[in-house]
Amino acid sequence: MYESATEALRDVLTDGITLAVGGFGLSGNPNDLIEVVRDSGVRELTVVSNNMGVDGKGLGLLLENRQVRKVIASYVGENKLFAQQYLDGELEVEFAPQGTLAERMRAGGAGIPAFYTATGVGTPVAEGKPHAEFDGRTYVQERGIVADVALVHAHTADRAGNLVYRKTSRNFNPLVATCGRVCVAETEVLLDGYVDPDLVITPGVFVDRLVTARERVKEIEKLTVRPRAGAEA
Repeated sequence: MYESATEALRDVLTDGITLAVGGFGLSGNPNDLIEVVRDSGVRELTVVSNNMGVDGKGLGLLLENRQVRKVIASYVGENKLFAQQYLDGELEVEFAPQGTLAERMRAGGAGIPAFYTATGVGTPVAEGKPHAEFDGRTYVQERGIVADVALVHAHTADRAGNLVYRKTSRNFNPLVATCGRVCVAETEVLLDGYVDPDLVITPGVFVDRLVTARERVKEIEKLTVRPRAGAEA
């Protein structure tokens, strides 16, 4: 257990490392840990995440600070700076179908170096990759992902590192937690006792460092509302 996110990441951040980061849009982002990465000034990072947050929020902070060299993600999403850096040739982007990206993380965490999938065959994401035929269908080989450091956000944890995620914040976090050589987790709630074994999503064996996240307003990527019934225009 560490006193702060800064302490938890103090000796694991260096230039050129690969970071796997949980979250989907702005849901389930390990924001305390991301801010420490930004403040550390490390450069030439490869970031593996479903997307790169939005401008000025989540992983968008690292793009603003020009700390990222390459991104492995499923889409550019709502981040205009991400798209601009990619189009300007400042940022290398490796696109992966969302399910394939998830499975690459899971495979890396399970010690599986590669697997075959039909997703992406005949598209640019399959170019230059080995192909094979199984039962009359063509598949493309995808490599498992093993990151130097994994950053995850949990809702509840115990001091043994067992993690529980809340609702959609579960997203990529469990997969990210397994595929890092060092997994650093932040949690909103730290229990005095232990998480009920039936509720554990990420077992503590995968978590190397744990810190309590500071309270903050949870950002909403896209807020869609409608007028209340009977309300005046």
